[in-house]
Amino acid sequence: RVQRVMGFGLVALATGAVMIPAMSSQAQTAPAAPPAFNACRACHSVQPGGKSGLGPNLVGVVGRTAGTLAGFNYSPALKASKLKWDEKALDEYLAAPTKKVPGSRMPISTPDPAKRAAIITYLKSVK
Repeated sequence: RVQRVMGFGLVALATGAVMIPAMSSQAQTAPAAPPAFNACRACHSVQPGGKSGLGPNLVGVVGRTAGTLAGFNYSPALKASKLKWDEKALDEYLAAPTKKVPGSRMPISTPDPAKRAAIITYLKSVK
């Protein structure tokens, strides 16, 4: 028989069998992204172990040194920047990527401070 168990989704129950809970999809996915992150999704993945797209996978980006995610082809400018992605660096970069790092390949800026703050808060939660 199949039964819904709170917090675990559907699980199969059988007499004399071991019950193994099915993890809910919420436990397997990243936290919900704010609407401001929608433009970022065109180029960036936020899934643990996910492939990079046109931009690098952003899981664990907060605290990482810019240009260091293995397997992604960063611009020479970003690799040489030695930026550490803390809140201030992310805020400045998202506001004007090519101003913060001349030669950066990221073409999209986020001029709205509230949207940048929402994106950064989200990125801090994606580990």
